[in-house]
Formats: sequence, C-alpha cells, structure tokens
Amino acid sequence: MYPLTFTIGYFLVQKFLREKKWEVSKNFVPDLVLTMLLGVVLGGRIGYILFYDLPIYIAHPANIVKVWQGGMSMHGGILGVVIALSIFAKVKKISLYKVADLVIPIVPLGVALVRLGNFINAELYGRVTNSKFCMVFPTDPAHCRYPSQLIQFALEGVVVFVIIYALRNKIKTPGILSWLFLILYSIFRFIAEFFREPDAQIGYLWNGATLGQILSIIVIAISLGGIWIIKRKK
Repeated sequence: MYPLTFTIGYFLVQKFLREKKWEVSKNFVPDLVLTMLLGVVLGGRIGYILFYDLPIYIAHPANIVKVWQGGMSMHGGILGVVIALSIFAKVKKISLYKVADLVIPIVPLGVALVRLGNFINAELYGRVTNSKFCMVFPTDPAHCRYPSQLIQFALEGVVVFVIIYALRNKIKTPGILSWLFLILYSIFRFIAEFFREPDAQIGYLWNGATLGQILSIIVIAISLGGIWIIKRKK
C-alpha cells in the first residue's frame, strides 16, 4: 500500500505543480516523493516504538528492524513527513508551508490505502460487539468485531481526502490547508477509536480514552495554535 500511495502521489504532485504553475527542476518531484516516503516509513516505525511498545524494544532492540512483524504509527508517520519536508524545504530553499500544502492531499489517500491493507491483513480490528455491523476475522474466529479498519478508511481516508482535495486551490494562505488536514484527521481518528480495539500492551488510559485519542487531542491543539499564529502574522 505504501508503494501504491507514492506511485499515485508522484502523478498527483505533477498535476498540482501544473495547477500552481510552479517552475521546478526535473528532479524536484522524484526528490519530494522519496523524501516523503522516507519520512513516513521511518517516522511511522520510530513513532510506534516510542509511543506504543518502547519497553519491549528496549529489552529486544533487534526487533526494531523487524518491520515485517508490523508496528507502524500513523501519528509517527505524519510527524516523520513533517520533519522530512522541513529538511527538503530548507535544501530547496522553499517555504515549508507551500511545499506541505502542495503534497498534503496525498496523505489522506495514503491513510485510506493503509487502512485497506490493515483490513486485508485482518489486523488492527475493532472492538467486540453484538451489533449487526460486525465481522468475524480469521485471526479471531471466536468474536464478532467492528470492522474499524473500514471505518478509518472511510473517515480518515476518503472523507478527509475529498475535503482537502476540493480545498487545495481555494485556501490561499500557505499552511492553513496542512493544519486543516491535521485537525480533520485527528477528529475522525478520535471518533474511529471508539470502534477500534486498543493495542493490547497499552489498553485504555485516562477515563477509558485510548492513546490514539490522546494523541489526536494533542495534534488538534497544536494545529489550532498553528492556524492562530499564521492568522496573527498575516
């Protein structure tokens, strides 16, 4: 799903550049897509290690490189992309906000495809329920669960992609579109967490909240602060 995301993203970035009538070098798009790929993979892995299972990886550091055993954090992936784009923008001498707004519609598309991958792998499934809106996964045949991967695919992926894609040329102030994506993603992630089974090693935290919900609240607060700073400077 990652290679599929960045293959589609390669052509979308070229489309967005034509819309904005940017004059860039022939290496700009390949460099940008590679930068994002490294950011999301490294950030996603490091984020999972730090946020979700740090004691295990401290005890067994060799497991850090065992990416085939899973363990990718979406919040970590987003943070990794932010750091990678910051380096890219500095090297290319471009505004970080401008390059972030250029590629941000690709991110919810990637979220959607990754959630489909989770569904196909029968992983990160939902909470046990008596609702008719449930499925029995082959990895847990004893319970009927919410297909939370499909809920996240629809909300965090498709809905956010449609909104951000539609607004990509309508929001003129650099940075607003990127912060808006983070707010929308975090809101829908917060909602989806009510259907998703928490990670076994973490479980429920304060007042039944999940780690995903806590991280989403933090991201929303930071994003609102980012928008406030942009508006204030403008």
